[in-house]
Amino acid sequence: MEDHQIIELYWARSEKAISETADKYGRYCYSIAYHILHSAEDSEECVNDTYLNAWNTLPDQRPGRLAAYLGTITRNLALKRWERYNAEKRGRGQVQLALDELQECLPARDQTDPVLDQLVLTEALNRFLASLSKEKRKLFMRRYWYVSPISEIAADYGLSESKVKMSLLRTRRELKRFLEKEGMDR
Repeated sequence: MEDHQIIELYWARSEKAISETADKYGRYCYSIAYHILHSAEDSEECVNDTYLNAWNTLPDQRPGRLAAYLGTITRNLALKRWERYNAEKRGRGQVQLALDELQECLPARDQTDPVLDQLVLTEALNRFLASLSKEKRKLFMRRYWYVSPISEIAADYGLSESKVKMSLLRTRRELKRFLEKEGMDR
């Protein structure tokens, strides 16, 4: 079923929207959640929460790309769940590793207006991503958006792990220079 048809089902409040979403995007959403949570049970719950969230929000919106919309919901839910689970025990999974890698690039958070800071940073990151080559952008997104392990990224793109690591290192350095140029340094 096409995305616009699925969205119409949500607008019509048809429960078939959930089953069609699960058929078309269930594995995609599960993959996103699993890369963050590393738990089949938690990932399944996160995907189910994604469907509920889509059910509650889609009548108010018509996303241009349903996959991106659902992926964003899943990622945000999984990250919240991960933060909640790791508040007491600071594990060193892929999420923490990816966040640590990006830490040196991103500006320190200013608590004066966090919403405005987030919007400005989001716009800058979008401009930065648009400036990258397609290959660099794919590697960067796989690591820092989908939180994929380096070994998986390397295997999926037919690259060595060292090439992926070096590309990500160089891209992070480019990001740091870009943000400094934008006046968003620490």
